[in-house]
Amino acid sequence: MPVPMIDLRAQYAPILPEIQSAVARVFETCQFRGGAELEAFEAEAASFAGVRHAIGVASGTDALWLAIKALNPRPGDEIITSPFTFFATAGAIVNAGAIPVFADIDPDTFNIDPASAARLVSPRTIALLPVHLYGQCADMDPLREIARRHGLAVIEDCAQALGATYRGQRAGSLGDMAACSFYPTKNLGAAGEGGMVFTNDDGLASMVRKLRCHGGSVQYQHEMVGINSHLHAIQAAILKVKLRYLPGWNAARREKARRYRELLNNLDGVRLPVERPDREHVYHQFVVRISRRDDAVKLFRERGIGCGVFYPVPLHRQPCFAPWTVNVSCPNAETAAREVLALPIYPELTDAQQEEVADAIRLHLSQG
Repeated sequence: MPVPMIDLRAQYAPILPEIQSAVARVFETCQFRGGAELEAFEAEAASFAGVRHAIGVASGTDALWLAIKALNPRPGDEIITSPFTFFATAGAIVNAGAIPVFADIDPDTFNIDPASAARLVSPRTIALLPVHLYGQCADMDPLREIARRHGLAVIEDCAQALGATYRGQRAGSLGDMAACSFYPTKNLGAAGEGGMVFTNDDGLASMVRKLRCHGGSVQYQHEMVGINSHLHAIQAAILKVKLRYLPGWNAARREKARRYRELLNNLDGVRLPVERPDREHVYHQFVVRISRRDDAVKLFRERGIGCGVFYPVPLHRQPCFAPWTVNVSCPNAETAAREVLALPIYPELTDAQQEEVADAIRLHLSQG
């Protein structure tokens, strides 16, 4: 039985009439940028995240860049982040004019280790940038205490964690700003690219809004150099429809994760994800550690089962960051990069498909 890594057709099929109606509204007005659709989605997204401001932008990468740029980094300023994440996190730091400093990860949650981050704070540090990887929030209280003690900003990368909670508080509301992605495969995905910056700070919100519009709030008057980064009205209209379904979809992902735990419990050679009791994981990815990982990937592909390796090369080992990582050691991230395997998980995944995945893992382990 083929098992795709994700099935967007299955997601869209039951809501397609609503999506088509939302897109038709945009064409009725021909307000393709800005306007009522964007403003309505921004308001609903802000309410969902529990913040005052939600600012739609063109991508999650742009959201990261805009949030960092709003801090006005100067040459030599440093931002501490995780090496075990998608490239955009550290790429945005460099493109915004700062230096990425990589702290090691907690081997259980794959998120940034606050103790490692604390050791890296220097007079040049201006911010912490924790990533809520795979759908589980980083350990924010000790990170916020580090920031308070040293006068640092905190920017969340919640690209994979919209709807996740940390001690009852939703991702996106746990720092000074947060960057979110609406890439199509995310828990809340657009029909293309999209992103958002969340914040409770009026001044930072104003800065981000200017920066996303070439650095100005009045047409043809530019207070700074920004970029052109807008969440288009069609994407906002689609996302507004889908946002209503997100709590149910996240709950379904949690149920699929529970089922995987039943199927894979007590298998030697597989380590299941650790969900901290003070957090609600939304399982953007269900990531196991598995022995002989690359052989498992080959077996999955032979059997038509989707899987992913997120991420095979930690960022501190990427050539483009070499100028800042000569003596950097992140052994937990490097071990994770050799062992992690993401299994298919999405609300529409069937019991039979999950059993097919579990059978493939058992077969792999039997060949060891």
